[in-house]
Amino acid sequence: MFLELRQLDIRYPGSTSPAVQGVNLSLKVGDIGVLIGPSGCGKTSLLRAVAGLEPVSGGQVLLSDRVVSDAQHTEPAESRRIGMVFQDYALFPHMDVGRNVGFGLAHLSKTERQHRVAEVLDLVGLNGADKRFAHELSGGQQQRVALARALAPRPDLLLLDEPFSNLDIDLRERLAQEVRNILKAAQATALLVTHDQLEAFAIGDVIGVMSEGQLHQWDDAYSLYHRPATRFVADFIGHGVFTPATLREVDGHIWVSTPVGELKDVAECPLPCVFEDGQCDVLLRADDIVHDDDAPVKAEIIRKAFRGSEFLYTLRLASGDLLMAHVPSHHDHKLGEWIGIRAEVDHVVTFNRTCPVTDRGLCQMPCAKAEACEHTDPKYQPVKLV
Repeated sequence: MFLELRQLDIRYPGSTSPAVQGVNLSLKVGDIGVLIGPSGCGKTSLLRAVAGLEPVSGGQVLLSDRVVSDAQHTEPAESRRIGMVFQDYALFPHMDVGRNVGFGLAHLSKTERQHRVAEVLDLVGLNGADKRFAHELSGGQQQRVALARALAPRPDLLLLDEPFSNLDIDLRERLAQEVRNILKAAQATALLVTHDQLEAFAIGDVIGVMSEGQLHQWDDAYSLYHRPATRFVADFIGHGVFTPATLREVDGHIWVSTPVGELKDVAECPLPCVFEDGQCDVLLRADDIVHDDDAPVKAEIIRKAFRGSEFLYTLRLASGDLLMAHVPSHHDHKLGEWIGIRAEVDHVVTFNRTCPVTDRGLCQMPCAKAEACEHTDPKYQPVKLV
């Protein structure tokens, strides 16, 4: 592995809680890693620690098996051979594109510098733009210049902090894929921070989901979506809801009873004995719910969001349970209208049942609200902390 973080902790002076806690991840040479999560979850703090711009309070940062940061020392950023692309591009307004890109190449001769500048500008699709200034370029072009400048010295690792956040959404999606192609063509190893899932999916070989300073899962996009390791990952990635369900084994087959009907012969389903009385919460994503006027189960449309080719409907069943569904946009139903739905689920994602009062798990999971819990159903009674 080229980059490794081992039990990394970052704590700012005066803070009551760590900005980053116990993070472990690794990145192979030539791979692109992406960190996503809500604002304030520790993504940028972690990126700065990798760059050597932030000391760590525990654990280690390793580059090519060399410890560059731990609680005792921090190797200077300039000795780590790391390039950075910032959110605001940080281009020098008094320099043209060529001088911006060549800024970190002072150790080369003039001829070598000119050749390398032309090489990386061609790589990012800005061949011939070396005499233009930043204010003459679009946002996407400025981002390419910033990327070219970071790649020019041939860094061992490239770090990108919210590189597309200043761009409009259409340009962000297109540029994310272009940046991936550029990084792969340059055979660059990179770690990128974003809060946008589509960007992460478009650019990352491996993606980490963070919340409150902790890394919940470090995996490929498919696994994050279909095999989330925690309830937070399941909730954060994609659109869906947790709904109560019961698992039953019938003639060697697992059936899943949900508010939207029975799911039969579902792949990758745990045995009912994993949960008390087979009762659990099942994640039903918007693409698991199909609009079918002939279906016996009906749901009321309580919210709708137009997304071009489809609507994202938020639905309420007669039982009060909520669901979400992606529906083709020519199925334009009104708010308050009841439509038929059915579930088409290839595999289920299950978690311990959540107490509706404490919003914590069954008695296997300690609950800080145990003393104040007013829920009387013993199945939801949490263990008291000792």
